[in-house]
Amino acid sequence: MKHLRVLLLFPLLLFVQTGLSAPAHVPAPKPVTEQVSIVPAPPSIAAKAYLLIDFDSGAVLAARDPDKRVEPASLTKMMTSYIVAHELDAGKIHLDDKVTISEKAWKMPGSKMFIEVGKKVPVRDLLKGMIVQSGNDATVALAEYVAGSEEVFAQLMNQYAQKLGMTHTHFVNATGLPDPNHYTTARDLAILARALIREFPNHYDWYKEKVFTYNGITQYNRNKLLWQDPSVDGIKTGHTQSAGYCLVASAKRDGMRLISVVLGTDSDRKRISESRKLLNYGFRFYETHPLYKANQRLTDHRVWEGATDTVAIGTPEDVYITIPRGEYKNVQPMMEIPKELHAPIQKGQQLGTLKVMLHDKVLVEKPLIALNDVQEGGFFKKLMDQVKLLFAQMMESLGL
Repeated sequence: MKHLRVLLLFPLLLFVQTGLSAPAHVPAPKPVTEQVSIVPAPPSIAAKAYLLIDFDSGAVLAARDPDKRVEPASLTKMMTSYIVAHELDAGKIHLDDKVTISEKAWKMPGSKMFIEVGKKVPVRDLLKGMIVQSGNDATVALAEYVAGSEEVFAQLMNQYAQKLGMTHTHFVNATGLPDPNHYTTARDLAILARALIREFPNHYDWYKEKVFTYNGITQYNRNKLLWQDPSVDGIKTGHTQSAGYCLVASAKRDGMRLISVVLGTDSDRKRISESRKLLNYGFRFYETHPLYKANQRLTDHRVWEGATDTVAIGTPEDVYITIPRGEYKNVQPMMEIPKELHAPIQKGQQLGTLKVMLHDKVLVEKPLIALNDVQEGGFFKKLMDQVKLLFAQMMESLGL
């Protein structure tokens, strides 16, 4: 079937061609120019694996071995936190709930919040102890409260990982203590970080807290970037002897948010410096732009044999692009829609594809969907449309 390929650089022209009026709210880049921005290669990063992505668009700006299997160490607690946020959001647990601390939680090795066995501690404090202090004791206490046991909680972790598309991840505990079957990748951790920020922004606010005092003991967030860079507001550190020093960080500058994942550096200082290099590189050489909102009407398209003659078309989700700085003027959105659409059409049905191009490279490819239903027309309406369509096809074949 022939496709209608339409440059959105001049939206008015598109709608003149289809005989419809152009919505005024559709943004359009300026005409293409010949100037091309130069972006240097990413800096050298002293880590086993790393990844830098834009939060809104998901564009990968720098990477090395992003799918390499690694130990997540305490980065695991991001998933524990994500699940607890889900439970809170669903009303299954509450921040003021009192959790009785088990002997297992109390005895956990490694970093601690210093909770005591048999005591009742609010979920709110346990969350701070896990997020700010990276307490293994607080983490196990939360896992047991949510799922009854850490083993069952690990099953939940893997179910959520699968749902998020973390295809190279497997959890066996809530804390990240070493285990041969406990692993992830830089890409999967970026997926998790993005979901945590997007789905639970209020919960994510806790990740920028620098200090937490419990039971008379004051501890400081191990993410030293929170002190060094005011644009950084999370996320989590991790360290074991086998995993090395790890950090998933996120920063927001001038409306643009980046997520960096640095895994397996040889010191606390290195995980901070390497993360900072990645973030600075991304902010210096790239920019992110919102193009269209979810369900925004981008165009109307002719529908044959329908009760109405047109269907509104848009995208099911927000569309962002991340591009080299100064290149927005060269961005070319395009729509690919079958030339002939026939009723019935259901709201949400995919009708075509939106492609956003930069110098002949596809930056973004998103489905175009119907924003409204179009029912079949009556007998005479369908008959009239069939005659009109046949006449149009004849004229086209004659080159008229």
